[in-house]
Amino acid sequence: MTLAELTEIAQRWLADPESGVVGIDISRSGWVGVRFAQTVRDFTTVWFAVGELTVAYEAYLSPPPRVNGERVYELCLKRNASFWLAHIAIDRHGDLVVRGQFPIADADEDKLDDVLGVVYELVELTFRPLIRIGFERSSEGT
Repeated sequence: MTLAELTEIAQRWLADPESGVVGIDISRSGWVGVRFAQTVRDFTTVWFAVGELTVAYEAYLSPPPRVNGERVYELCLKRNASFWLAHIAIDRHGDLVVRGQFPIADADEDKLDDVLGVVYELVELTFRPLIRIGFERSSEGT
């Protein structure tokens, strides 16, 4: 798979009103962003990069928790145990992201669609509890 092929697939998804894809973006550094609608938040963008051996992807999930960090990270680890194509990780800024990669030899439209489905499901299941646990307000002063 090449960057051009990935971009072509993303454009087909964007043109399909039933796909849920509402936008695509191509960064100067060669990442292709596929934005789709979610129910737990407005949108999620999955950024894909085609390397020599793998296709990598990443989607922003949330900033670092303000409170209850241990419980937030426990939730993330439990979610990671249930998903094989993506996992929750901490990026270099401390933000929580959904990441994954697969061999470029496996790259086709079906595999990319599987990735979007897994990221969608992981965000749907994790976002609200993560925000509730990691950003809850103290009962004092409210």
